[in-house]
Amino acid sequence: MTKWQVAQAWEKDWWNNCINTYYEEMKQLVYAERMGLICTPDAKTRYRFDMEGKSVLDIGAGATSLLLKCVNVQGKIIDPLKFPDWVMQRYAAAGIVFERKKAEDMNIEEKFDECWIYNCLQHVEDPEKIIMNVRKSAKIIRIFEWIDTQPNEGHPRTLTEEKLNASFGGEGKVEMFTGQNGCKGRAYYGVFIGIAND
Repeated sequence: MTKWQVAQAWEKDWWNNCINTYYEEMKQLVYAERMGLICTPDAKTRYRFDMEGKSVLDIGAGATSLLLKCVNVQGKIIDPLKFPDWVMQRYAAAGIVFERKKAEDMNIEEKFDECWIYNCLQHVEDPEKIIMNVRKSAKIIRIFEWIDTQPNEGHPRTLTEEKLNASFGGEGKVEMFTGQNGCKGRAYYGVFIGIAND
């Protein structure tokens, strides 16, 4: 198996049956804030994002996409993993399209108002290709990624501030997390303008 295939097997095993994802979802709230998403609470929940009809592509969202906490959104996920049927039914019930494929192979002719990438690029074959794909497909790209990590079985890529800045053609922010909602380590985040603005 290639390193990417080993990483996908590791990730599938990590998600297991996807029943208790609370820990991951708490971290996602930190990601969302740093990516510039603004909560619009209602009587049911504090964790709600009104996307005002925008189309949003979520790359590598796994079983618990932030899109599940959005309203007024046309959501789509691209992720290569096979999840339990109930996860797919939940996405379908929320009106979220799930396309099971690698983001390196996405259709760049399909256009979106926004693309979100969070805690994903350490798992992929070619981070630079994915970033170029989403830059061509989205007007705005929101990103939160862990950087300067050691490669391991589940995370074959090491991301750096310099490489991400070069790929985006701009400068993201870097912050060290020491446990906020379970977030630990050095992270890169920002909002970038895509080249799909015609």
